[in-house]
Amino acid sequence: VMRWACILLPQLTLDAELRTRKDPLQPLVLVHGPVQRRLVQAANPAARELGIRAGQTLTAARALSDHFCCVEHDPEQVQHWQRFLAAWAYRFSSHVSLDYPHALLLEIETSLGLFGPWPRFEQRLRRELLDLGFAHRIAVAPNALAARVLVNVGDGLAVDELQLPDYLRELPVSRSGFAPEVADALAHMGLRKLHQVLALPRASLARRFPHSLLDHLDTLQGLHPLALGAYQPPDDFSGRVEFNFDVDSIASLLFPLRRLTGDLAVFLAGRDCGVQRFVLQLEHREGEPTQVPVGLLSAEREPGMLFELARGRLEAIQLRAPVQVFTLRAQELPRFVPAAGELFVERPQQSLAWDQLRERLRARLGDDAVQSLALCADHRPEQAWSAEPQAGKFQVGEQPRPGWLLSEPQPLDDLFPRILSGPERIESGWWDGADVRRDYYLVETRDGRRAWAFHAAGRAGPFWIHGWFA
Repeated sequence: VMRWACILLPQLTLDAELRTRKDPLQPLVLVHGPVQRRLVQAANPAARELGIRAGQTLTAARALSDHFCCVEHDPEQVQHWQRFLAAWAYRFSSHVSLDYPHALLLEIETSLGLFGPWPRFEQRLRRELLDLGFAHRIAVAPNALAARVLVNVGDGLAVDELQLPDYLRELPVSRSGFAPEVADALAHMGLRKLHQVLALPRASLARRFPHSLLDHLDTLQGLHPLALGAYQPPDDFSGRVEFNFDVDSIASLLFPLRRLTGDLAVFLAGRDCGVQRFVLQLEHREGEPTQVPVGLLSAEREPGMLFELARGRLEAIQLRAPVQVFTLRAQELPRFVPAAGELFVERPQQSLAWDQLRERLRARLGDDAVQSLALCADHRPEQAWSAEPQAGKFQVGEQPRPGWLLSEPQPLDDLFPRILSGPERIESGWWDGADVRRDYYLVETRDGRRAWAFHAAGRAGPFWIHGWFA
């Protein structure tokens, strides 16, 4: 048994343009057509309040009001944003189809066990779509074509196999998914509802109409299976924001940067991967684009962290020219393994986790400003470690070692310290002229502090402190 959800996106390109603007409530109009006759493709609610409607000429719209922003409609953006939302939907279903324009089809029966019953699942889909900034309608049916058709007449419909025939019978012919010429011919015959078409003899329909009409009716009723293409997420991500004015300050780039990093996080979640390196590209009117690489020490996909890291790198540069196009590209998308969390988080709510703090410091101060300790193959304490820019886990051996190693040993002023363990003899370094022969002890001073101390090997003498234990 299969169940399909259809998500219809009635104003996809308009929503895509609005989500890149700081104030989406300002009047906005998408236009298309030749220069001699520009037509309104879509208008947001603020523009419609001015009397502007889709299909009007731009001249007529200007006659009503001149207080709206005009943007060129790009048909290629429809496919771009439909693929972006398919990447988002891929996290909820392994079968996502883009076969219908301005719509996504998801097979949801196999996902209900993971995301809960359909009402809860539907609420999550709607909430995330609203957060992304896309208006939508959703309908569910036993087959994909029925879901696509039913979403035309109702938002929130969830129809099972027993209910489907009753809903199909009352469908208007004009909204049943027929080709325009077929729908017009049926309307001229006086057929307004789908049950009137279904009542006609099949032989008569086959003589008067193309065979595709009967195929459409059978598929709509679930009598014939519908083969749909399966969306496969790409191996890289590319987001792009074009400005209709010159941007000459980094502060003006932060809002589109938040959108781009948020879209990257959505793509990564749908593909179940992380990002370890991405590039911000600033295109100018003249000259080569400015490249701002952003590198991470481990794969991440949390949107807040990605934005903060990219912001730190972006604020560190000087714009040599105004920006016209802002692009984010990510090609290195390794497997993402979420960090193990704790049931009870003891750190304050406003404090950052170490991974986030480390990446933020690297973004603000530079890649080499934050370093980690690494072990070296040397027994001498002062030679047994090194600082490296790539932060990793520092693993110590079985013998206890102090957390604070002094740069130079200091004499112990306690004549009779308490010896807790030892001696541990370290004799090494003959090959480079800095050989040492020491006996190390874990000692406790009279004020309760624990130190790592040594004296010359084989000889009793004063202790020298080489490090302190926490």
